[in-house]
Amino acid sequence: MFALVIAGEMIFSLPFHLPRYFRPTVLETFGLSNAALGDIFAVYGVTAMLAYFPGGALADRFPARRLMCISLIATAAGGLYLATLPGPSGLALLYGYWGVTTILLFWAALIRATREWGGELAQGRAFGMLDGGRGLAAAAVASVAVAFFSLALPGDEYLVDAVDRRAALGEVIAVYSVATVLAALCVRLWLPGTTVNGSAAPQHTVPSDVLRVLARPLVWLQALIVVCAYCGYKGLDNYALYAYDVLGMSETRAAGFSATSAYIRPFAAIVAGIVADRIGIGRAITALFALLTACYLMLATLDAVPALIELVYANLIVSFVAVFALRGVYFALLEETRVPARFTGTAVGLVSVVGFTPDIFFAPIAGRLLDAAPGMDGHQHYFMLLAGIAVVGFVVAALLSRLVRAPAPATAMV
Repeated sequence: MFALVIAGEMIFSLPFHLPRYFRPTVLETFGLSNAALGDIFAVYGVTAMLAYFPGGALADRFPARRLMCISLIATAAGGLYLATLPGPSGLALLYGYWGVTTILLFWAALIRATREWGGELAQGRAFGMLDGGRGLAAAAVASVAVAFFSLALPGDEYLVDAVDRRAALGEVIAVYSVATVLAALCVRLWLPGTTVNGSAAPQHTVPSDVLRVLARPLVWLQALIVVCAYCGYKGLDNYALYAYDVLGMSETRAAGFSATSAYIRPFAAIVAGIVADRIGIGRAITALFALLTACYLMLATLDAVPALIELVYANLIVSFVAVFALRGVYFALLEETRVPARFTGTAVGLVSVVGFTPDIFFAPIAGRLLDAAPGMDGHQHYFMLLAGIAVVGFVVAALLSRLVRAPAPATAMV
């Protein structure tokens, strides 16, 4: 599990941690608007979407260790190019490349290995531990990166110039590139060469198996749940910018705020997994979407004035908790919806193709909302968008929760 946790987070550190924790600096250094950065993320989303389904078939055929090692090394190699600080076209090509390296050989293999590790009775805990551990890894490496970033800047952080930003960002890129290579080493040393349960590599997925997965309504509902939850997770990418634009933090403090909040993730994901195993994963997800909707509506209507600032921070923190909790349990639905283990990779491929489409559309939409109304108004429009998506997630999760309680013959896959 340790190897799965480290690898599962570091594979996405170069594409996503930099713009999440250091967004103001990334925008300034690369000369990007929020909309332009969103369009670059969309390139990643397109290539990732094309890689999810074939990646699921590969995960049902080859050992996870081999697939994940290749993926981590290939992703780390992209950090060498990022360190040259390419222009917008170069960044778009790099993110298209990362869409393949982070997904095709990696994602479904990670989910399959985690499901097998959890067995039949502890899926919530298994996926909660995976995402909680990933959160701890993300927070720890982000803290190291913020420390390097801070040391590379002059003493007065409000007098930072372009040269200082480039040097500091180069330090951060180096930290994440090295961490990704070390994650590949962990996988090579500690992940079994066969599947997690010690059996030989699974048999090849045949077309009839794919059709069985495609014909299963509960799998499509799970995919819609992942869409809504992943929008919430993508929404966290702009929290550092919110801290900078609305709460008045410096670039370093905004990065530190976002990085420190990542320490919430282990607690939220693991507790959510334990609770979900007790009350049902579908019910837990429904409740989390309800909580998230309330938080987003508050943030969409509250002004960050001194009299309300504590309430603003409280809703930011609770939204972190709810988003991280959702990520910790939504793939555990594979067991609750009774998807057979032999179809895990294929089902993950389908759920991911649909569920992670926010990689294509969310950042461009959010970027345009923020650019159209700079400052408080843009961020309030942004939170209203997130609230609407959370409402959809609540409705879909409630429907799925009701269906999975139906008699087994009505929902079982043969």
